[in-house]
Amino acid sequence: MSLFISNAYAQAAPGGAQGGGFEMLIMLGVFGLIFYFMLYRPQAKRVKEHKNLVSSLGKGDEVLTQGGMVGKITKVSDEKDFIEIALNDSTNIVIQKGSVSAVLPKGTMKSI
Repeated sequence: MSLFISNAYAQAAPGGAQGGGFEMLIMLGVFGLIFYFMLYRPQAKRVKEHKNLVSSLGKGDEVLTQGGMVGKITKVSDEKDFIEIALNDSTNIVIQKGSVSAVLPKGTMKSI
């Protein structure tokens, strides 16, 4: 076509066997194991620990909520999923059990 540019032609495919399905299945299995051990298992462990924490809440426990409030549990409702927390002597709030992020040691509220 051009005086200075030569034409380019595609090369023929090499005559060896094509890599295929079995190697791909092994790689997919390895990625599945990595996904399970790095992502799913730690998250499932955290969910189980939080569920145990929520089920063990009782009257008199000092808790930290996800919103950062610290209070003492004054009332636990078993049929409903709510608890009442006293933030101080005159302020009580009602929150869901799932919003409790930690149970604090006794006497934490007085030391704050």
